[in-house]
Amino acid sequence: MTVQAAPLDKNIQIEGLSRQISVFSVITLLVVAMLLVLHALFASILGEPSYAVIGLLGLAFVLTIMKLFWLSSHGRRLTERAARIDSYVSIAAIFMLTAFLTYVTNRDESPYFVLLAIPILQCAYMFGLLATILTIAAADAMIMLWIWHFFVLHPPARITQYLDGGMLSVVFILMGLLVWLLVDQLKANQLKLTESIAVLQATREQLIREEKLAAVGRLASGVAHEIRNPVAMISSSLATALYPGAGDEDREEMFAIAVRESKRLEALTSDFLTYARPSQLNRSPVIIRDMLSYIASVTKAHASSRSIAIATELIEDVSIEIDIPQVEGAVLNLILNAIDATPEGGVVELKAALEAEALRIDIQNSGPCIPESNLDQIFEPFFTTKATGTGLGLAIARSSARAHGGDLWLSKNRDGCVTFSMTLKNLQ
Repeated sequence: MTVQAAPLDKNIQIEGLSRQISVFSVITLLVVAMLLVLHALFASILGEPSYAVIGLLGLAFVLTIMKLFWLSSHGRRLTERAARIDSYVSIAAIFMLTAFLTYVTNRDESPYFVLLAIPILQCAYMFGLLATILTIAAADAMIMLWIWHFFVLHPPARITQYLDGGMLSVVFILMGLLVWLLVDQLKANQLKLTESIAVLQATREQLIREEKLAAVGRLASGVAHEIRNPVAMISSSLATALYPGAGDEDREEMFAIAVRESKRLEALTSDFLTYARPSQLNRSPVIIRDMLSYIASVTKAHASSRSIAIATELIEDVSIEIDIPQVEGAVLNLILNAIDATPEGGVVELKAALEAEALRIDIQNSGPCIPESNLDQIFEPFFTTKATGTGLGLAIARSSARAHGGDLWLSKNRDGCVTFSMTLKNLQ
């Protein structure tokens, strides 16, 4: 599979350009300030800074500060073309500033040639190799031309000054080419990383699509399997009831089977729609103790028929905003499952507690543990070990818990202690 590297987001590109221009502006500020300070400190060698020097450095400082303020407020509207124009203007401005300062100080060893390192670095960082070489050549030519011009006006010429200028030119060459090489390598690595991310993203999307198709296939298979049996029973019962030789008792029995299977089919369809429909929460406040006490009282009759006790351990006066029918249905289903899994004379415990800004509800039964071979399937739609049932109860309950910002999971699983835990968020 061939994947094209996705282009960087436009906002990210603009932020990068704005940041690059800001960095070189700050570097310019620092260098200008340091040169002025050094000129003042070494006035005995360089001479006192003239008003022209102070004015030129001050003007450069102020203009750079203004550009930084502009970038901080308008940098998001910067385009790549505007960034390139700004860089060209900045490079030309630094060359002009260096030339003026060198002329004003009128020394064979001008300290202001160090300013030329900034446009060289800027070209190496933002432009290609050719632009970097041309900028280095322009800087070296300016140094050598100034030395020649100075000694034309102040003979005799000293070869050592040409040697010093040549050494500075070599430093500029090494610095510019090395920085360009490092930046070029970083850009190549960034391109490879972008391509790798694009491949991973495309692979992830393809896996998600395949998983969705597989899930739809499993769901469709489960629906077809669950619907086929009651439909077959209804069909065969009606066919038998309509058989000319069937007696009245046989017909009544067949009609009763058809009605029972129709109700089973209706329940299956309702459960499936509940599971498949996206959870639309209609939250309203409810006292947790009151809601869970009601559910426990509703299930006691079913539990007492098998001598099973319902024990509760509930918190006092805690209110939570939930979709009450959804949560009641989920908890009721969990308790009924627990009763079905508990042997006669056993106990089903219903507990509620606050845990990390969430409500935790535990439903524990004293039946045998769930076999390890079934653990990966208990929350899958249509998986059930009961003779009757749709196998959607746990899936629906977990969907409801997750819609409330929580979850449902099997927290304990050993003989005599099987616990399902549900969390719900958005406490008042």
